[in-house]
Amino acid sequence: ESVMPTRTERDSMGEVQIPAGALYGAQTRRAMINFPISGWHMPLPLIHAIARIKRAAAQVNQDLGLLDGEHAEWILTAATEVVDGQMDGQFPVDVFQTGSGTSSNMNVNEVIANRAIQLAGGKVGTRDPVHPNDHVNMGQSSNDVVPSALHVAGCQALAKDLLPSLDMLHQALSAKADAFQDVVKIGRTHLQDATPIRMGQVFSGYAAQVADARTRLEECLEPLLALPIGGTAVGTGLNTHPAFGRRVAEHLASETGLAFRKTDQHFAAHANREAVLQTTAQLKVTAIGLNKIANDIRMLGSGPRCGIGELALPALQPGSSIMPGKVNPVICEAVMQVAAFVVGADSAISFSAATLSNYELCVAVPLMAHQLLESMRLMANVSRTFASNCIEDLVVDERVCAGLIEQSLAMCTSLVPLLGYDRAAEIAKEAHATGRTVREIAAEYSGLDEKTLDKALDPRQMTGPAKGKG
Repeated sequence: ESVMPTRTERDSMGEVQIPAGALYGAQTRRAMINFPISGWHMPLPLIHAIARIKRAAAQVNQDLGLLDGEHAEWILTAATEVVDGQMDGQFPVDVFQTGSGTSSNMNVNEVIANRAIQLAGGKVGTRDPVHPNDHVNMGQSSNDVVPSALHVAGCQALAKDLLPSLDMLHQALSAKADAFQDVVKIGRTHLQDATPIRMGQVFSGYAAQVADARTRLEECLEPLLALPIGGTAVGTGLNTHPAFGRRVAEHLASETGLAFRKTDQHFAAHANREAVLQTTAQLKVTAIGLNKIANDIRMLGSGPRCGIGELALPALQPGSSIMPGKVNPVICEAVMQVAAFVVGADSAISFSAATLSNYELCVAVPLMAHQLLESMRLMANVSRTFASNCIEDLVVDERVCAGLIEQSLAMCTSLVPLLGYDRAAEIAKEAHATGRTVREIAAEYSGLDEKTLDKALDPRQMTGPAKGKG
């Protein structure tokens, strides 16, 4: 059996054996040994964001006269390769690690340092001529770098992926609100028949729900744009230049197009992750909203013959391994499962913030990063899928809608102004007892002439203004 070749590295705790081809170093290897917990590696968007900070830091430290041009150039080149995804296999640290994310910060430091050493013509693992702490981590601490990276990755995921995906879903729902505006159906409250409503009005409500959620999520960007960078270990800025944090934030803003800035209050920014809590809370609200929409649509499409059947969902795949011809609302079910994940992720982040924000530092950042970024990724993906694979191809069955309206006992509601509540209720009870329609019973017992009765029982007139799109 072949043995993987290794190299020996030293850190402050002694010697460590590392795979010979790895660009990570001793601290990364120790973390791999210490945390064989989930097999979930830290999210790559977070790793790329850390590398962005390292790249900005090298440039700022050079500009401040703290790092010479040669070292800065090596680090800039190596960090750019990490940002561009060329080193994605070099970040094996588990999500469940030290709560500050020190292991992942050092993982990035080591990879950038060793790649910089290669660029300089040196030997990987020697820390010469580029040191992971002294050069790559200059002016920084894991305690300000990793939370800042979480904010950077979160803002990018929100602004460039999730919000556009919700826009796409909103447009699809709005289009259906227009397309279904002339279709009148029976309303339902408490899972029971209610007064008529237009299918377009229903979908205008869904569209507005998504639009409102998008607005609230966009408002989460502002607090996330404030970065703890420059506070180093506990917010005091020890071992960094006074201008470092501001300048790093300016570099990040310039390259991402997002208005990052150094926080005005480092002690609060280190000790809690409330901007993350606000964001994950709104993600949960959005997920619950999408869950409601998806659940409504799958129930309105239930059947096709023994359910409600007002909507026909697109047939995407066979629905059963035993029942031929069965087609299931698979996209709606996927949306609802993502919603369940996001609700659970919010609970994990909230609980960890409550129990692991102590004194000068919140030590739950790796878990928060995993849950927040994964929630955003899943929500963005499922919103696009919901729009393109379900909403855009929905069809309404006007015949079913009309038939259910005529059978509904709630039609008697429009008779109340003409006959009074008690008399209208008697008509509804008689219709229910006999299996006949409200129209038939009212024609016999109300004393209203045909023209008045037809006008009162016109379902279209019961739906109010047609407009109201979201």
